[in-house]
Amino acid sequence: MGYKVGVDRKQLSLLPESLDDYVPEEHICRVITAFTSQLDMCALGFKYAECKKTGRWPYDPRMMLNLYLYGYLHRVRSSRRLRDETKRNIEVMWLLEGLRPDDKTISNFRKDNTKALRETFRVFTKLCRKLGLYGEELEATDGTKFRANNALKNHHNKTVVENGIERIEKKINEYLAALEQADLEDEGRREPSGSEIREVLEKLKQRKVELEELYTRVQAEGEVSTVDGESRMMRCGGDSRLLNVGYNVQTVVDGKYHMIVDFEVTNNSGDSGELHKMSMKAKEELEVEEITNLADKGYYNGEDIAACERDGVTCLVAKLESGPKKTEGFAHKDFRYDKGKDVYVCPCGKELRYRRNYMNSEGKKRKVYVNYEACSQCARKAECTTYRYREIMRLFSQDTLDIVDERTRNNKELYRRRSEIVEHVFGTVKAVWGYRQYLCRGKRKVTAETAMAYLAYNMRRAINIFAESRISLTKALT
Repeated sequence: MGYKVGVDRKQLSLLPESLDDYVPEEHICRVITAFTSQLDMCALGFKYAECKKTGRWPYDPRMMLNLYLYGYLHRVRSSRRLRDETKRNIEVMWLLEGLRPDDKTISNFRKDNTKALRETFRVFTKLCRKLGLYGEELEATDGTKFRANNALKNHHNKTVVENGIERIEKKINEYLAALEQADLEDEGRREPSGSEIREVLEKLKQRKVELEELYTRVQAEGEVSTVDGESRMMRCGGDSRLLNVGYNVQTVVDGKYHMIVDFEVTNNSGDSGELHKMSMKAKEELEVEEITNLADKGYYNGEDIAACERDGVTCLVAKLESGPKKTEGFAHKDFRYDKGKDVYVCPCGKELRYRRNYMNSEGKKRKVYVNYEACSQCARKAECTTYRYREIMRLFSQDTLDIVDERTRNNKELYRRRSEIVEHVFGTVKAVWGYRQYLCRGKRKVTAETAMAYLAYNMRRAINIFAESRISLTKALT
């Protein structure tokens, strides 16, 4: 018995096969072309959307967008690897109609069309809304950290620079002592000569000047990244390193099919203060007046949540317990607030009345409740506070927070959906696809890179949803 026989590589064919025969009807390449063929490239602002009458012909931005979409859908982001795919991947040959741009041209497309790529993500979102892939009622918001194209050694704060200057000064003193010793000894020895030591000294002094300039920048800006200047030091949970230089991508995900609604790249390490902004983005993209937004305790910010509630956003946010730990029975939660009297009742039954306002370093304004006389005579004062009296602070937006806290407690089943909605996106993009670090530098380029990754995610979700329903997404998009 012999083996199956293939086609002789040197055999000539009278009627060559069509390239179109290699791409099935419901292939992902046809979905990509069905989407990009209807885009108004000029309105989106793509470079070379209109050809000049003179000069060398550019590549059609539609073709370049096809290439990038295919690459992000198949975990290929590097411009050099995408260039290689145009020469060996028959699906990419079909997408680009046989064109073979070089890696510089491919790289420049992403760099030159940052805003257009962001808008392309929004166009696909609107198309998916028309196809009924968004519930437009329940949303979940969260932030995730992506590492920047900036090593830890290229990120500096005040302590790092001060230690660097100290080390340089120590080295300079050591070489000055060595230079003095070399001048006293005879020439021809094996140790570094005086001229070699002077050369090293010049380099060290130059490095010290650079560090002093960097120190001036650090004092003004707080922290400086010398490769990607807009990236910042952040805690990257679940990664091998707790601290890394990166960006925090705020993401809103719809609850129906876990489709991404919108996103924003920030260099804020925390999520506090981002909920209202992202909720408004979601309302604008979905074109609705009211939504329910689920968020974790990182978004527990009184003023921010109050702004959401005023603007038609029903919030469910996990409560953030803050402040110093107290003896059991004397924590902040053990002081009951009487709204009618506007007083706090302590665990010993005494009333703490409103005395003054207090504003912290973050600009958050609070009301301070105190009972000086009761604290001075209290037998359990040592259990309650080490100060002369106990102060209870109440946010001006606390009434709204109390409503949100009660709503979250009474809707635990609904709130549990938060992680399955939004973490699904991060798990797919970061853990499954491996997009943990940016290739580009700068917030503008990083935003374009995020737009491509999130567009690829939404497209893959749409393909899978339509495949389950046995409906042609290619026909639905055209």
